[in-house]
Amino acid sequence: MTTDKTYLNTGGAALDISDDYADELFCEALENALADTGKVDSALLLPPDITRFHSRAGFFTGLAYRELSKRGIAVTVLPALGTHIALTAAELARMFPGTPASLFRTHDWRNDVVELGRIEKEWIETATGGAVAYDLPAQVNKLLRDGGFDLIISLGQVVPHEVVGMANHAKNIFVGTGGKEAIDKSHFAGACFGMEKMMGRTDTPVRAIFDEGMRRFGGRLPPILYALTVLSARAETDAAGSLALRGLYMGFGRECFTRASELARQVNVELLDEPAQKAVVYLEPEEFRTTWLGNKAIYRTRMAMADNGELLIIAPGLERFGEDKLIDALIRKYGYRPAKTIREQAAANADLAESLSAAAHLIHGSSEGRFTVRYCPGSAVSRKEIESAGYEWGDINKAMAEYDVRKLHTGWNTVHGERIFFVPNPAIGLWALRDSFR
Repeated sequence: MTTDKTYLNTGGAALDISDDYADELFCEALENALADTGKVDSALLLPPDITRFHSRAGFFTGLAYRELSKRGIAVTVLPALGTHIALTAAELARMFPGTPASLFRTHDWRNDVVELGRIEKEWIETATGGAVAYDLPAQVNKLLRDGGFDLIISLGQVVPHEVVGMANHAKNIFVGTGGKEAIDKSHFAGACFGMEKMMGRTDTPVRAIFDEGMRRFGGRLPPILYALTVLSARAETDAAGSLALRGLYMGFGRECFTRASELARQVNVELLDEPAQKAVVYLEPEEFRTTWLGNKAIYRTRMAMADNGELLIIAPGLERFGEDKLIDALIRKYGYRPAKTIREQAAANADLAESLSAAAHLIHGSSEGRFTVRYCPGSAVSRKEIESAGYEWGDINKAMAEYDVRKLHTGWNTVHGERIFFVPNPAIGLWALRDSFR
């Protein structure tokens, strides 16, 4: 079997790939990949979780299950949760309607991992330009190495990402099914290097770490077939849920990811010629229930914000800060503070030093004092909690009355004489000043 081969390379900024055509493309590519793989009796599918509902990975997981089952191949599905909460039965049914619930397993990033090997401190220090100096393990869920599978199919969306630059590919393996130490150290490395230097870029220090882990240790896993999507909002509507499938890429190796990233940079990165003095971001309640996820509102707009501007986040579904209970407690204890402060706290306090992904998240969630972040939560999170975490609080009823998210268009709007920039779903893009992104 070839170790680096692309079977599907269909993409374009103006494409709107229908479900029927996507089905045809996917099935043909899968058939060709299976022919090159040799005998396959069992396959492990690695889609994202409900927090990437719009990725279309649920649809393609259903196609993979259908086609593999036709060939008598046993299928197991392990959502790449990373640090996220396990999917509920209702979420599984919503995201994976064509795949039996009995096939799903739950990843536990604290207990269910094995180590494939370690990358030495000197390599990590060089890759990050001296931002951090520690060794870093390549960790995966034990099913990947020890589950007896003949093939792994990793599914998901390529989109700008705050930790690695562009989401997916080897990140889905080493973070989505990874363990605590690897997630902690990779996230902290990215935060210390600076997410504004990475978001929307294909090649970054953290991507280099994942690539090196795959180069050194990927041979200890079954062959991994990547199925990657690129999506963006349709031109005729600004509704957050109306996304077009712009690209579909499949293959072994990295080439399919590189091609998907090129398209994602075209359709998911919007470059502005002027900064936003006021930006309003809406967090859909079924997708964003924590600031761990909801802070994409900050990450993806920060390079478009004016100095001394205000970012207003309307978050009706907010229930807590962290997806993980221990991380939630750390967020409450230390709050979203500037990078210098969090690095000092991590150096001085064992609980934060032992949870560097939480430290990285706190750095990511701070505006570094450059602009105001005003969170407008529902009733589940109090004003005191919001303010103690380092943000300004806003009344959600007042905010939703003033900024009717059903009527606003993505991008620039004038509301009661005020010019604002509106983002209906921060997970699907990156907004930046043209000069800042360069």
